Amino acid sequence: MTQPQAPGLTDVPETMLWTLHSRAQEAMRADGVISDDKAVEIYQGLDYDFERNFGRSNPMAALRAQLFDRVVSAFLEEYPGASVVNLGEGLETQRYRLAEVPCEWFTVDLPEAIAIRERFMQPDARHEHIPLSATDRAWMKRIPRDRPVCIAAQGLFMYFQEQDVRDLLGDIAMQFPRCHLVFDVIPHWVSRASVLAGGLPLTRHYRTPIMPWGVYRFLLKSQLKSWVGRSGDVSLLDYPPFPRGPARLASKAAPLMPGARQWMPFVVKVTLR
Repeated sequence: MTQPQAPGLTDVPETMLWTLHSRAQEAMRADGVISDDKAVEIYQGLDYDFERNFGRSNPMAALRAQLFDRVVSAFLEEYPGASVVNLGEGLETQRYRLAEVPCEWFTVDLPEAIAIRERFMQPDARHEHIPLSATDRAWMKRIPRDRPVCIAAQGLFMYFQEQDVRDLLGDIAMQFPRCHLVFDVIPHWVSRASVLAGGLPLTRHYRTPIMPWGVYRFLLKSQLKSWVGRSGDVSLLDYPPFPRGPARLASKAAPLMPGARQWMPFVVKVTLR
């Protein structure tokens, strides 16, 4: 058996291990909300003290992945044979969870992230790896223009400055005439706390990178319409409720309270035609 290897990641790329921790631990539960054998394989193949750095796992990233799967699956049902581009994909294993859906997948991430990804997931005829930052517009030249494309970003844009998010979304809208965008957003208060504290301390041993971009929910639709410069539909999607324990009741009740959604993370789906 191959010995687990240290990932050797720091800063934003290291956050892929945080989300892997959530998905793999949830997938290993008998009552887990996600089935993700590949995530478990990767989790067990890394020499890394997940609990020391990130603490006891919670299902937040697994719930987010479940929601992204739902959105991407609906897109591919509507447009069979379309393209899916995952920005900052890291060790996300969506291609395995949606393996039965015919499409072409593109992973765009920093070279060091692609290097660790390729220890466990190799590119092939349907899955292309592009070792570039999402902010390097050169990746756009690698994506076919003759079919619709879904461009997804999980756990990425909060690490960008607002101007970088604005410019990137505007350029995507300009370059891809038939495009669906899906990305997650943290509320402004989380971003502000992160910036003031120099990152959020998850444990005594790990502090997240700062998260410069967060926005209150009620502002986002108008902002996006001005940023993309095209007509389109914008949907704001709530995370699924926590699957168990006291958090389940709280996560079901919170969205029903006036103003509570402004304090919660959410997922954005933008349809440009």
